[in-house]
Amino acid sequence: MRSLNLGTKHAHCSSWSDYSDLYERSIKDPVGFWSELAQQLYLEKPWDEGRFLEYNFDIRKGPVFVRWMSGALSNVCYNVLDRHVKNGYGDKVAFYWEGNDPNDSQQRTYQELLDDVCRFANVLKSKNVKKGDRVAIYLPVILQLPVVMLACARLDANAEVLVTADGAWRGSKLINLKKIADHALVICRKQYV
Repeated sequence: MRSLNLGTKHAHCSSWSDYSDLYERSIKDPVGFWSELAQQLYLEKPWDEGRFLEYNFDIRKGPVFVRWMSGALSNVCYNVLDRHVKNGYGDKVAFYWEGNDPNDSQQRTYQELLDDVCRFANVLKSKNVKKGDRVAIYLPVILQLPVVMLACARLDANAEVLVTADGAWRGSKLINLKKIADHALVICRKQYV
């Protein structure tokens, strides 16, 4: 077996042996393994005692399901951005983006991304989007895509609003996203309203 160079002192696994040990523990003691990792997350409310992992893979015993951390309450956006900024990583790169042209690229730090997300969350609030509302996103792979997704998560919005772009390049072809989205809204109104 060849050796892995994982390249950083901050990696969770500094060697193949470390990785194998972690993997083995995750299989033998999934509740202990994953609950220990979950301690690194921000939780507004912890999971219910004894309900960290529940599952059924036997259809004779009922519907197949997996539930993690039943009863826990958190916010994905807070875990992805805020806690890293609070822990001093605001100036570290959180996101690299590369456009259709490989020479078209940008990056955002945790702080920049948090600022963008908060700004867009306020745009959604100004459109009366609130917790529990649905937001449909029809965007190309642009830098604003994770901003919109995280802003929705920040508000706990699940589609009262459709966020799209005028268009996007896919290879050498221009896709008119706005026209497609407008057509989809017409169909939705005819079928569901």
